[in-house]
Amino acid sequence: MASTIDRVLEEARRLSPEPRAELVRELLATLDPDTPSEHRTEAEWIAEVEQRARAALAGTPGVSWAEARAQIQNRLSSR
Repeated sequence: MASTIDRVLEEARRLSPEPRAELVRELLATLDPDTPSEHRTEAEWIAEVEQRARAALAGTPGVSWAEARAQIQNRLSSR
């Protein structure tokens, strides 16, 4: 199975950014939410985005890409 995943991943990496992003969106849409934060309503997500935008504009440091990526990988590997 890992070889199939490796082949698909290799092909996906050859895509330009826009089709690659679409592929990610489509794959993520197939996963069921497994944490309460993923069960938020549209209004709750809008409030979250606005809060984060205000924090960014105020200069509050966010999570680095390396840390965010590690968190994502940890969550996906625990499934």
